[in-house]
Amino acid sequence: MVAEHTVKAFDEDITRLRGLVAEMGGLAELSVSEAMDALLRGDHDLAAGVIARDKRIDQLEAEVDKLAIRVLALRAPMADDLREVIAALKIAGVIERIGDYAKNIAKRVGIIEGRKRFEPLTLIPAMNDLAAEMVHDVLTAFAARDPVAAAEIVQRDAKVDAFYDSIFRNLVSFMVENPATISSAAQLLFVARNIERIGDHATNIAEMVYYAATGANLPDREEVLPPA
Repeated sequence: MVAEHTVKAFDEDITRLRGLVAEMGGLAELSVSEAMDALLRGDHDLAAGVIARDKRIDQLEAEVDKLAIRVLALRAPMADDLREVIAALKIAGVIERIGDYAKNIAKRVGIIEGRKRFEPLTLIPAMNDLAAEMVHDVLTAFAARDPVAAAEIVQRDAKVDAFYDSIFRNLVSFMVENPATISSAAQLLFVARNIERIGDHATNIAEMVYYAATGANLPDREEVLPPA
């Protein structure tokens, strides 16, 4: 009976841990989408909501940290279970950073003047959509413990990087030709850079999902985590 109780308690802890990570991910995904909407529309209220939401994401990360440490200390998980707990702990930290990047974008609302004059701004929403889709799909892969889906998501990061390179070149050329726009163009570069980092972090989560599910690193990512 004691052993059965212990197993049940451990399962409940893991379920709670995954639920906290899922909640964090959902909030971060929403922030990524709403931050771009706020930027495009110049919506200060929506931007303020994104910025305020970041505190909840931080609170959830603290809860994940506390629960993961308790599980490690009291349950002493092994093998698959240990990877599950460590992955959740690491993923929560990455999601927190994604929330920070969304908050950074929201803070640009009201700073960028003459948004419609910037041709690269037409590329930034498409870039953001791709990064946001990566975040959504990697969280789905985490929930499903799907290493195949995680591996596929990693391959998409090259497209986000290509968007960033194109936007960077266009904005630099625009600044050279229109010196008066340098300040606003620099802010757009900052936005694009934050989106690029969101894509990188979605990739990091995908690598952790793959590792948690298989105990191995992705073939071309051997440096990510130590072997099981």
